[in-house]
Amino acid sequence: MRAITTLACAGLVAGLLSGTLAAKAATVAEIAQYTGADREQMLIEGAKTEGKVVLYSAMIEDQALRPITDAFRKKYPFIETDFWRADTRELINKALAEARGRAVVGDLVEGGGVSQALLKAGVLQAFKTQALAPYEKDMYDEKGYWAATRVSYFGLAYNTRLIPAAEAPKSYEDLLDPKWKGKLCWSSTVETGGALMQITFLRLVMGEEKAEDYLKALSAQKLINHTTSPREVVNKVMQGECPVALTIFLHHPLISAAKGATVAPQPIEPVINNASVITLMKGTQHPHAAMLFIDFLLSKEAQQVLEKAEYFPAHPDVAPTKSLESIVPSKAGLKSRFLSEEYMFTARNRSIELQKKYFQSQ
Repeated sequence: MRAITTLACAGLVAGLLSGTLAAKAATVAEIAQYTGADREQMLIEGAKTEGKVVLYSAMIEDQALRPITDAFRKKYPFIETDFWRADTRELINKALAEARGRAVVGDLVEGGGVSQALLKAGVLQAFKTQALAPYEKDMYDEKGYWAATRVSYFGLAYNTRLIPAAEAPKSYEDLLDPKWKGKLCWSSTVETGGALMQITFLRLVMGEEKAEDYLKALSAQKLINHTTSPREVVNKVMQGECPVALTIFLHHPLISAAKGATVAPQPIEPVINNASVITLMKGTQHPHAAMLFIDFLLSKEAQQVLEKAEYFPAHPDVAPTKSLESIVPSKAGLKSRFLSEEYMFTARNRSIELQKKYFQSQ
């Protein structure tokens, strides 16, 4: 009888401990990695108390960031959803500054090229979510520090009023034609898209020696550097300020062309393929709400919002909209090469050296 009572008490204590964790976990890590059967309810109850989540993201505000946060707010009306939009370097710098000052505002950081710098700085929290069950393994970190939210393809954009389609450059060798001297531009200050990504990709596909030879030849074309986003560089192409833009998101000119703009995308094989990811800050002030947002963003429901916003969903069961199929390598019969966040990070210092060496003064 005493043994039965002891076992019953032990079970009661274990149940109480589980209930306590589900109600209010002691640490961010416990909340982020909790996998109990009551996980969703625990997150909802905790989020009601927190009442807020803050997302830092590289998504274009009106195109995707606002629709995705509005959809989350509709699903969880008790969570105030704030966001701040910036390019990768700004996202990283702001997140690191907050972490170092122990005053984290942004609970989540989403974008291309954000994970590795934050991970190396030790400011990310690993998380677990069943939302990743359908995803391919290369779409998330096995240790739980990041998960892919959307994929992107990169190439050229050209002004169709200035350049007939038949004359647009269609290969890396075409870009070295003297007729393009002074007519090529790119973003020189971003991590995803623009000069740094292009240099890193050429090193990956050509090898170090051939890539540097090519970059030296390309530098003779006197590329125009723009200290703005790849999207803004496409706008400059549309305005006729720059005839051809390198290493832009291929869907941006396609979307603008559908609205009547004099711009068109031009993929170059192998097409650069990259994924943007979501990360959780170790010092998050709203861990329950942040995990609910991660679950939501990776869900088929949210990925369909991205598809309608003319982004390329990372979820394997959500196909891109048909209007974008012409730039999806697998749909267009084009060769592509995946450029991982890990490779971009490890190759970054050398790529910056090459950028300064050949394009800094242009």
